[in-house]
Amino acid sequence: MEAALCVKDLCKTYITNKRQNNVLKNINFTIERGEMVAVMGPSGSGKSTLLYNVSGMDCPTAGEVLLAGKKITDLKEKELAEVRLTSMGFIFQQMHMLKNLSIMDNILLPAYQVGKKEHTRQEINEFCLSLMRKLGISEIAENDIAEVSGGQLQRACICRSLINRPEILFADEPTGALNRSTSEDVMQELNKLNREGTTIMLVTHDMKVAAKCSRILYIVDGNIKGELHLGIIGESQLETSQREKIDKASEVKFRERKLNNWLIEMGW
Repeated sequence: MEAALCVKDLCKTYITNKRQNNVLKNINFTIERGEMVAVMGPSGSGKSTLLYNVSGMDCPTAGEVLLAGKKITDLKEKELAEVRLTSMGFIFQQMHMLKNLSIMDNILLPAYQVGKKEHTRQEINEFCLSLMRKLGISEIAENDIAEVSGGQLQRACICRSLINRPEILFADEPTGALNRSTSEDVMQELNKLNREGTTIMLVTHDMKVAAKCSRILYIVDGNIKGELHLGIIGESQLETSQREKIDKASEVKFRERKLNNWLIEMGW
């Protein structure tokens, strides 16, 4: 089976005042189907640039990006836009909802843009409502975006990112604008989606968010300096004589300690 995402020798260079700024330098990594991968690193290290270039929202200077085996770096802009709309989902820190539409209409808009013949409008609407029920926001379907909380709005963004049943979900600081409690709720939903099979790549500066991912890539000055495998949350074990499954709260603390120690080694 093809990997969900394969990145080969990816480079991104900007020219500013006739000076060359190499933001990404020969980046190589693979994300398997069903993985949840976090990208971390200091400010200015190239985290968001990497996310934008592998997701087709920006064009790399060199290298290849393969989505489920398809080389998207060779696509023309119109073809790439179609791939972004049909095969990728996006969640941003800034939630980019249209003010003149209700919550449900904002979620439905990408599906109506695609207009897949295999799904009627009624089927799309029903799928939208099922997503909203799954994320606990069905009661705000007809609300304006100014009438809901930040946490509800971010859940709506997750629903919108899933409405076209994407192959992979990209998220840029998805909890950055949320308080700690709401951030944990949103991460619970993302973990649930990941356990159901959704592949996720996210950028974060938050160690608690990254600790809930199965793998972390650490980027510095446009290079991936290292990676840490934590495994799927709920399946790891502590090194104890009994080798028993640990409860979730203890596991989360263990994962956070392990990640913290590793980040210190990386120079965090």
